[in-house]
Amino acid sequence: MQIKILVLTLIGKSHGISSSCLFDLCCLSCLCLNADGAIAAATGYNDIGFNSFFRTGWKRFHLYWYGKEMPSAQANCPKTVALLKSIPSVKAAMFASLPPGATLVRHRDPYAGSLRYHIGLVTPNDPKCFIDVDGERYYWKDGEPVMFDETYIHYAANETDHQRIVLFCDVERPVYTKPVQLLNRWFGRYVMSAASSQNVEGEQVGFVNVLFKYFYHLRAQAKKLKVTHRQVYYIGKWVLILGILWAIFW
Repeated sequence: MQIKILVLTLIGKSHGISSSCLFDLCCLSCLCLNADGAIAAATGYNDIGFNSFFRTGWKRFHLYWYGKEMPSAQANCPKTVALLKSIPSVKAAMFASLPPGATLVRHRDPYAGSLRYHIGLVTPNDPKCFIDVDGERYYWKDGEPVMFDETYIHYAANETDHQRIVLFCDVERPVYTKPVQLLNRWFGRYVMSAASSQNVEGEQVGFVNVLFKYFYHLRAQAKKLKVTHRQVYYIGKWVLILGILWAIFW
């Protein structure tokens, strides 16, 4: 049977960084950020990877993202960022909050180049606050790290009265050959990094999220047009489709 959820003690044995050390440092950082309201939802449709999560109250504070620095993270928790960046296999990291009553719908991540790592920082320590990965259920506990394969269908729920905050990391997936490893690292550096978001206004946003913002607003206008002028909407839709096909094949 293939393991989908694995409880861990280290994320980098060769670097000797224990989970307890990581927990102590991250817990202090996340408590300060949470008290200041810095762990928050995106404000401008500029976080394509997690956009649907915000609707149910999920929040995050990016520490870094596939080589993209976050000045706000460097300013607020430099030691935490430095510790995580000292582990080469950790490609992205954030603090992620799931408030009471929130759920994350069933989904799977399309990028298979990483594994997902969580360590409970502030959790209900209750089976009612859980993640389910392809039928295997785990509930977060303070200080306990867990890794799972996010390419399996998974969902989460917090059915308690307490907030859940975890350290959320993308860890490079082990592969068998050097060419595949190099391809995976290239994809992370140049494609995944283009989906970087921001914690505060003024931080640089990757071009994928810049495009997503405009696409989202265009889609919203199209939905309004569909309600108010249904015939015009469908004419415009088919003109656009035929135009794209003409541009590709003509």
